[in-house]
Amino acid sequence: MKRLLVTGGAGFIGSEFVRQGVKRGYRIAVVDKITYAGDFMRINDIKKEIDIYIGDITDRKFMESVFKTAKPYAVIHWAAESHVDRSIIDASPFFDTNVKGTQILLDISKAYEIERFINISTDEVYGELGEEGQFYETTPLNPNSPYSVSKASADMLGRAYYRTYGVPVLTVRPCNNYGPWQYPEKLIPMVILKAINNKKIPIFGTGQNIREWLFVSDCVDAVFKIMEKGKIGETYNIGSSEEKKNIEVVKIILKLLKKSEDLIEYTSDRLGHDFRYSLNSDKINKQLKWKAKTAFNKGIERTVKWYIDNMVWTNTKLAHLEKYWNTVYKKNNK
Repeated sequence: MKRLLVTGGAGFIGSEFVRQGVKRGYRIAVVDKITYAGDFMRINDIKKEIDIYIGDITDRKFMESVFKTAKPYAVIHWAAESHVDRSIIDASPFFDTNVKGTQILLDISKAYEIERFINISTDEVYGELGEEGQFYETTPLNPNSPYSVSKASADMLGRAYYRTYGVPVLTVRPCNNYGPWQYPEKLIPMVILKAINNKKIPIFGTGQNIREWLFVSDCVDAVFKIMEKGKIGETYNIGSSEEKKNIEVVKIILKLLKKSEDLIEYTSDRLGHDFRYSLNSDKINKQLKWKAKTAFNKGIERTVKWYIDNMVWTNTKLAHLEKYWNTVYKKNNK
């Protein structure tokens, strides 16, 4: 069995990759720092089938010891600070983890002659679009938030290590993921949990900003396809072609939960809020024969049901999140 080293394997998308990897017959070594958004509960059912290393990817000695022990065939690099609002409050952790951490992983991967390094980027590195157009893999990067700048830096580092040192990097740029186990600072789980608890749902600006939504299991399926069949040195967009305004997503969730739209509360807009993202995924569709399988209406139904069925976990996370916003966020936005 080929052995994979998965950073951020206790996170939202990383844990889905780990679960699918075990089913596919891979031997998995997980590295996770367990920040506020990480939770080993996500991979609790398979913990006996994987190796877990608790630590920080910015700790070079720790990561060298993991590589020495795990001897991975490939690195799948999910670990990241990922929330735009937190990056606006304090960008430092984003550049530590997303840039320095990526550089350390690339250095060690070069030394250990890893056969594949899957560098997970994001559609946000492209910047924003108006009401028309799409981002292609060749579109120049134009990030606008501290978060997206840190991810663009990591993205470019990976491609530079391929070009300069021959590290076998493949760059992946997915659109917005959603699904079970997502920490509720992101739009969809936040709306679900606020609505279930009959709390006001804060919406930036007028809610007209547009995002492309991809069910988490589809994203992971695409990454496996890229890892197994993708061409080293190439970049791949992963999109669903399902774009929706934020307010449209909120209203769909409220309808599923049979909740009133009176719960919606419009707030001041996010600083530097990108208007629209949209990925052209022809490359992965044609070259690797991959397309998203889960329609948004089906995926959102599954997601809402999961949160209802897992209220102990989800309400604990919501309480933790609200404590953060009521202290750090309000302190920084007086």
